[in-house]
Amino acid sequence: MTAYAIGDIQGCHAELERLLDRLDFDPAADRLWFAGDLVNRGPESLAVLRRVRALGDSAIVVLGNHDLHLLAVAAGNAKHSKKSTLGAILRAPDRDELLDWLRRRPLLHHDPDLGLTLVHAGLPPQWDLAEALARARELEAVLRSDDYPEFLHAMYGNEPARWSPDLSGLERLRFITNALTRLRFCARDGTLALKEKGEIGSQSPGLWPWFQVPGRRTRADRIVFGHWSALGYWSGENVWAIDSGCLWGGALTALRLDCEPLEPIQIDCAGYLQPGRD
Repeated sequence: MTAYAIGDIQGCHAELERLLDRLDFDPAADRLWFAGDLVNRGPESLAVLRRVRALGDSAIVVLGNHDLHLLAVAAGNAKHSKKSTLGAILRAPDRDELLDWLRRRPLLHHDPDLGLTLVHAGLPPQWDLAEALARARELEAVLRSDDYPEFLHAMYGNEPARWSPDLSGLERLRFITNALTRLRFCARDGTLALKEKGEIGSQSPGLWPWFQVPGRRTRADRIVFGHWSALGYWSGENVWAIDSGCLWGGALTALRLDCEPLEPIQIDCAGYLQPGRD
């Protein structure tokens, strides 16, 4: 079995197909890990969602912030429906089946055989891997319950910015969501800095990339993540960043997981949006 992790697709269906051809992907023998943000902003989100769902057990998908945004808009959160290209999904005859499948995807995936963990954005430095898995399962249980629309209406916002085990209710779920699907930079004490989105070195004083915070409790764990297109493909310190900005004219990255060292394979992307645009 060959296994690959694939970075943020965001509706770039043609590029996904070209990458799968480049990998000579065989769904009967190979496995794909998707780092989240299957949809939004690109031109063919519906086609991407259908394609990945059809892969069945040969694909593992962790949810990204744009995937959660789709679920929120579909659940009636009209206040946050702007700046999306999700209409084709919302009008599709198989909409309900696709959305039900999507909301049952995990927020974090760990493979003990490969010794690798997949998350969309990052992990706060005070969580070890067991804590991260527990918090992800907590949020997954809500998304898979009948009460998920309530959470999706209250999901947006940057507070609370720092984890405490005493957090409860929607505030607790919001922090977990922001950590797993939006994190790039944080302070040494784990306070999330969600407005910081640039390259390493562009951040305000006192902030660190989440994976470079001194004393990070997952520093011995190998973690693959997406979300950070301004960072591009990056490896070091036991992490691999694989959102290489396909949507913005960068590349679509697959990372081969069953070899040492892990091997990136990339295809160039024409780009559908200009960097710096929302």
